[in-house]
Amino acid sequence: MTPQDKLAPMGAFLAAAFLVVPVLELLLFIYVQNRIGLGLMLVGIVITAAAGAFLVRMQGLAVWTGLREDLQAGRMPGRRLAHGAMVLIGGALLLTPGFLTDAVGFLLMIPFVREALRRLGSRILQRRIIVIE
Repeated sequence: MTPQDKLAPMGAFLAAAFLVVPVLELLLFIYVQNRIGLGLMLVGIVITAAAGAFLVRMQGLAVWTGLREDLQAGRMPGRRLAHGAMVLIGGALLLTPGFLTDAVGFLLMIPFVREALRRLGSRILQRRIIVIE
């Protein structure tokens, strides 16, 4: 199996995500607008963007502080870098208008959720790494 064959499922997943997520967001916008009205929906979008920006700043500073501490202590900052990447992704999702992307973005601002995802990702990567002897 070539490296390209291993990446093919990821490409299909990303293509599906870029098609499915906007459709789901549009359906959620229509549903929420019908339930609470256009004005309140727009206010909700602005409030989640502002709250998201605040959370990204707070979590980003916490991750940055931990990263500096790890580097000063001579420790590998792998965990902090993973958390930092997830905060960055969560921030991008929070700034994207939409209820589904906001929900995922807010989840990525929760430290124990990020840690669970980091551990899951680590386990998946460990299974895929080929040790060359």
